Amino acid sequence: MSGKNLQFPRGLPIQPPKTPKTPKTPDPKGTSSTASSFKDVLDSKLQRTGITFSAHAAKRLDQRGISLSESQLAQLEQAVAQVEKKGGRESLVVLNDLAFVVSVKNRTVITAIESERLRDNVITNIDSAVIT
Repeated sequence: MSGKNLQFPRGLPIQPPKTPKTPKTPDPKGTSSTASSFKDVLDSKLQRTGITFSAHAAKRLDQRGISLSESQLAQLEQAVAQVEKKGGRESLVVLNDLAFVVSVKNRTVITAIESERLRDNVITNIDSAVIT
């Protein structure tokens, strides 16, 4: 491989859908019905792919300011489908400068790791890996 440095663009931030403002009605449980958690927004964006993110993975993405583009989500879905065909159960999916540990059976991202954090870490409890 040559000594060139590759740079990968970051995806577009995932933002909650814009809805017209309506008067708030009292919530019997005392929670705001209009407030959306990061996980809720992320899951709504991912419904068409069938991939979900665990609370832990969504929290990691949110804390680190990581957002996924539509094409990255499609790549992740495709990687999970490939692993599923090969019989993988827990897989490491490396996607550009991110890595995801995915439960293939549940189609759930368990955790997300940035490339800088991968250098000195050991990933355990996986039976397969996909590098896209």
